[in-house]
Amino acid sequence: MLEKNEPARVAHVHRDRLRVLTDHGPREVALPNGHPSGNFAVGDWVMISRDYSVMVQPLARQTLLQRRVHSRAGSRNIGEYRLIGANIDTLFITTSCNADFNVARLERYLTLAHDAGVEPVILLTKADMAEDPDSYALQAQKLGRDLAVLVLDAHAPDVTEKLAPWCGMGHTVALSGSSGVGKTTLANALTGLSEATQDVREDDARGRHTTTARSLHALPSGGWLIDTPGIRGLGVSDAASGIEVTFAEITELASQCKFRDCEHEGEPGCAVQAAIASGEVEADRLERWRKLSAEDAVNSATSSQAMGKGYGISKRSKGKALAKQVKTAQKHKKR
Repeated sequence: MLEKNEPARVAHVHRDRLRVLTDHGPREVALPNGHPSGNFAVGDWVMISRDYSVMVQPLARQTLLQRRVHSRAGSRNIGEYRLIGANIDTLFITTSCNADFNVARLERYLTLAHDAGVEPVILLTKADMAEDPDSYALQAQKLGRDLAVLVLDAHAPDVTEKLAPWCGMGHTVALSGSSGVGKTTLANALTGLSEATQDVREDDARGRHTTTARSLHALPSGGWLIDTPGIRGLGVSDAASGIEVTFAEITELASQCKFRDCEHEGEPGCAVQAAIASGEVEADRLERWRKLSAEDAVNSATSSQAMGKGYGISKRSKGKALAKQVKTAQKHKKR
């Protein structure tokens, strides 16, 4: 009688093996030939042999969060992606109420989340050290309709309670953001662990990397947490649908322009420029949309060329779906 395989979840990805979480605790399993580690993401579900020795089969993903790899000319990494995490329900985009706060970077995170069908939530930390934390919250709130924005003191005793609506049984959240914004402190609060934190430079509010590799942790609430290293370069590619959702007001206005190929640069009957003139849309917001859209177009073309030249795996299936985004919006409205 053949022994049955059992499911496990990937907690760490190593060069030739996976560290997985099972009902009987963590295990190290080998990767058989034909299954390179680069194809796996923290948060993936896999089937492993009953003796916990080898990964047998990867299971289908519900969502996949990834970013484009920044590569120098001539690199073999052209057109490839770095996997951030799989089967994520909510992305906690963490920034702080100081010089780290950057609207353009937040829009990039939002684009990646929306494109993957993952619910984004912006966490504004170090509120206790800011003179006017509400001003940061106001800027963040403008980046999306019904976008959840929380102002936090990561060391406060109520931080777990504030994040509880997204950390319920079976739900997976991922912590993202720059180094030094309090991700490790938040992770410690959610998991009950006590990982060491690093200081932040006073001149530019940047921190040192505390988390050096992606990892999955089970939460006392029955949920899951994926902790990620600080990311400073956040490239986008093949993310047109994510850009449309992130800049929803521009997307909708563009459909009302007189000309279908309107570039929103002063053409007659431009609904976008009319909205800027009336104060409905900020001019800087349009410029950031232009920049991100142009980058996405160039990188998407490069990815297609790389695939044609045999540079390896390009964009993997993201499982993006409009139904997922509608479900997310409905869940948020019920809170």
